[in-house]
Amino acid sequence: MTNHPKNAEEFIKDTDRVDWHDAALWHVRQKRDIAVDTVPEWEELRNIAAQIKAHTLANLRSYLLDFEQNAMANGVEVHWAKDAEAHNQIVLEILQRNNVKKIVKSKSMLTEECGLNPFLEGRDFEITDTDLGERIIQMRQEPPSHIVLPAIHIKKEEVGDLFRKELGAEPGNNDPAYLTNQARIHLREKFLQCDAAITGVNFGVADTGEVVVCTNEGNADLGVHLAPITIHSMGIEKLVPRQKDLAVFIRLLARSATGQPITIYTSHHKKTAKGAEKHIVLVDNGRSKRLAMEKYRSSLQCIRCGACMNTCPIYRRSGGHSYHFTIPGPIGSILAPATDLKAYSDLPFASTLCGSCGDVCPVKIDIPNQLYLWRQEIAEAGALEGKRKSMKAASKLLASPRSYRNFGWLMRLGLRFMPNFLIINRYNVWTKGRDLPKPPKQSFKDWYKKNQR
Repeated sequence: MTNHPKNAEEFIKDTDRVDWHDAALWHVRQKRDIAVDTVPEWEELRNIAAQIKAHTLANLRSYLLDFEQNAMANGVEVHWAKDAEAHNQIVLEILQRNNVKKIVKSKSMLTEECGLNPFLEGRDFEITDTDLGERIIQMRQEPPSHIVLPAIHIKKEEVGDLFRKELGAEPGNNDPAYLTNQARIHLREKFLQCDAAITGVNFGVADTGEVVVCTNEGNADLGVHLAPITIHSMGIEKLVPRQKDLAVFIRLLARSATGQPITIYTSHHKKTAKGAEKHIVLVDNGRSKRLAMEKYRSSLQCIRCGACMNTCPIYRRSGGHSYHFTIPGPIGSILAPATDLKAYSDLPFASTLCGSCGDVCPVKIDIPNQLYLWRQEIAEAGALEGKRKSMKAASKLLASPRSYRNFGWLMRLGLRFMPNFLIINRYNVWTKGRDLPKPPKQSFKDWYKKNQR
C-alpha cells in the first residue's frame, strides 16, 4: 500500500532535485509575500473572502439553484453529477451526441479528480491538455504534482529530452523560450483540429450564471472560442453569490498563487455563441459529505491557489506525488481523509503543524487545526494502535522515578556494549538517516548531585 513516507523516501533520493524543488517553491512563496505587502488591506480582504465563502456554503443549495436557473437563461445546458463516474458519463454522452473525436482541455484539477483523461482515452477519444505544464506531464503519463505548477518537479533538461522524443525538438536545446515555442506550435495544431473544449472553473457566479476561468497562457480561451462544443467542469463549492464578490477573490488568487497582481487572462464565460453548445457539469463527488462535517466544512472554501504548498516545508522537500491524492500538500491532507479515512490516514501526519499554511491561506482555512483534528480521528479509528501502545508503556515508565532511573542505567550500559547491527538495521526506521550519539557515562541526575555545589 502506497503512503507518504515511502513515496517521500523515493523522492529525496535525488538530493539535487529536492534542493531546487524546495528553492523554486520558496521563491514563489517570497513573490507572494512581496505582492501581499503592496496591498495594505490584505487581511481585510482575507476576512471578507472567508465570510463570503462561509455564507455561500451555508446557503449552497439556494445558490446552486439560482446559478442553474441563470445559466439556463443564458442558453447553457446544466448537468448535475453526484460523483466522478456520473461526471464522466455526462461528458461522454455530450461528446458522443455531437460526434466529437478530438478534445482540447485546459487545466482542471476536477477532471483529474474524476479521472476523465484515461476514461475518454479508453474510448478512443483524443484528449489534449493544453496548459504547458499539464501537456508535459500528460506526455510523461503522470499526474500533476502541484495544483498551479503541475510540472514543478521536472527539470528543463528533462523537458528538452521529452520534446525531442515527442515533438522532434532539437537535441540538447533546453532553452525555456525555445521549448515553449515548440509546445506552442504543437498545441496550435490541436486547437485548430478540436471538436470540443473542456475547461475547469475557478468561480461560478450565482446571480449571473456565468463561470470565470483564470489562466496565464490563454489556452482555455482559445479552446472555448475555437470549439463548437464547450464543457465547463465545476465543483459545487466554486460558487460566489454575486458578480461584485469576484473582485475580492480575483485580488487574492494570483497574488497568493504566483505573486502576480492578477492572472494574464480572467475570462468570463456566460452566453452560448450562435451555432455552438455550452455545458456546465456541476459535480458533488463527496463535497456534500464534507459540507456536513462541521469541523472540516471550511476546507471547501479553498480557491486552489497552492499557497499552502509553496510554504509547506514537508511538501517542498517531499514532492507532490508523495501525497498519492489528486490535491497534494496541506490542503490535500485535510481533503483526502474525508474521501477515504483508511486510504489516506497517513496524510494528516505529513506536516510539522508549523502553521505556515494557515498563515498564507487567502480564505483563512484553519488547515493546521484540521490536520490536528484528523490525527485525533485517525487515532480513535485504531489506525495508530502500535503508537498508542508504545505511548502507554512510556507513560508508565515516566510515571515511576525508580523505573525511569533503572531503565536509563540499563540503556546506557546496553548502548555502550551492544553490537551496532542490533540498533542500526532495517527494522529501526529512525536510524536510516541518523546515528545514535555515544551514551553518557552517568545520568543527568547523578551529574547534578555531583556538581550542584
